[in-house]
Amino acid sequence: MITFEGLNPIYGGVCAAAGFTAGAVRAGIKASSGKDDLALIYCVKPCSAAAVYTQNIVKGAPITVTQKHLKDGKAQAVIVNSGNANTCNANGIEIAELMCGLTADCIKIKKEDVIVASTGVIGQQLTREPFEKGIPVLAGVLSEVGSTDACKAIMTTDTRVKEFAFEFTLPLGNKTCRIGGISKGSGMINPDMATLLAFITTDAAISVPMLQKALSDANEISYSRVNIDGDTSTNDMASVMASGLAGNELITEENEDYEAFFGALCAVMLNLAKETARDGEGATKLIECAVMNAPSEEAAALISRAVISSSLVKAAVFAADANWGRIMMAAGASGAEFDPEKVSVRIVSENGDVKVCENGAGVGHSDEEAHKVLLADEVIIVIDLGEENAELNRSVAWGCDLTYDYVKINAEYRT
Repeated sequence: MITFEGLNPIYGGVCAAAGFTAGAVRAGIKASSGKDDLALIYCVKPCSAAAVYTQNIVKGAPITVTQKHLKDGKAQAVIVNSGNANTCNANGIEIAELMCGLTADCIKIKKEDVIVASTGVIGQQLTREPFEKGIPVLAGVLSEVGSTDACKAIMTTDTRVKEFAFEFTLPLGNKTCRIGGISKGSGMINPDMATLLAFITTDAAISVPMLQKALSDANEISYSRVNIDGDTSTNDMASVMASGLAGNELITEENEDYEAFFGALCAVMLNLAKETARDGEGATKLIECAVMNAPSEEAAALISRAVISSSLVKAAVFAADANWGRIMMAAGASGAEFDPEKVSVRIVSENGDVKVCENGAGVGHSDEEAHKVLLADEVIIVIDLGEENAELNRSVAWGCDLTYDYVKINAEYRT
């Protein structure tokens, strides 16, 4: 788990913060699975709210509706289904608005204060019936321990629950706050602004502009550094709701309280992002690429993302083959400017640490030792670009290996 000084990991996910409950039901959207497929997150009072969305030109109807609802920076609930993306549907907006309207009626809030999201197959018709039957039941099962149920209900090809929460203190008023989140995402992951679906809640009091800034900035160093398969979803969304029930003075500027809040938000999002990469479809290994001593932060980010996105690098890691030339290839094709003759590369895991490249050329290393390092289920590729006085120019990105099962999962996705 990634954590920072002053943060205490706690139980509860999106229900850890004061005022929030969650729940899930089986509405029949994924008729053959027999699993819950509809989730609700609710706060007892209207919250400051912010979101980031997919950069795909083709967007799901829930994105359009949520963008409209969040224009005033307020939300009180999230309704989300799995099994159908509600994208490229003739009645998509109608269905998304229906989900919001039914939710609002059942929990007695304003329709415009509902965030709506969907995930699943694109271009598949979605009818009213599952929501008309499921949402009234869902409103009656909300619980302070419902976060995990909600997280499971939004999973599609995911194999693990992605859920984290932290307690932290705002220094200016010595107020204890909580923040937590859940997310789903395993395939169609190449986020420019968000991951497939992520929902974060906090009881800190923070203004909408500061909340949006914190989310956008945290997203840039977390979800935007993850790649599973190079495909950007039509339904990507990450949202955050802040209830203010911790009782701190409203955060309206970049002061010490803002920095503490931002650190806690980053911790939640970094952990969710890393688990997304670990849970890539068919994956057997998490790949982390750490770039340091780069000519610029932008160059470091470009290279780290390029390496974890390379199909050839991913395949080599799957095979536990230290074919480090593929790492250099990906770095060189990233669009970053750097001096190849200054580059060194190490491959690190719990099984050892082996240097494979120095000053842009191969070094004598044991293939047997490198193979052993690459057999671990978490592999770190460390790239030092060799620039002097560039300690702050670094970046980390996460991906996974490319396996036979990735093709099988996606070839059989609708069968």
